[in-house]
Amino acid sequence: MKLITAIIREYQLEKVHESLVNAGITRITVGRVSGHGVQKREEFYRGKRVLPNLTPSMRIEIAVNDEFVETTIDAIITGARTTKSVEGEVGDGKIFITPLEECIRIRTGERGGIAI
Repeated sequence: MKLITAIIREYQLEKVHESLVNAGITRITVGRVSGHGVQKREEFYRGKRVLPNLTPSMRIEIAVNDEFVETTIDAIITGARTTKSVEGEVGDGKIFITPLEECIRIRTGERGGIAI
């Protein structure tokens, strides 16, 4: 089992969600986050150095069994990439994959992959 966490642009959420549903991934958690990555840069205002504000983004978390990891990753990339080019653009987002030690369905007490 893996936990896939993706940070994407706000306006790409609908496209990513649609791409995930088309790939058969329907159970997701979404939240609003703020931050910056490579696109962060210094700006100067009236001769003073000013750091720009944090950029609003969306965080998607998806718990999947091992056989669905690549399908999920491909769906997120397809929906989140802002251009049709192979490399996309700076700021398209990141995907993090972490091992998921245990999953428990509260309602039934089921554990492991069946609880996902």
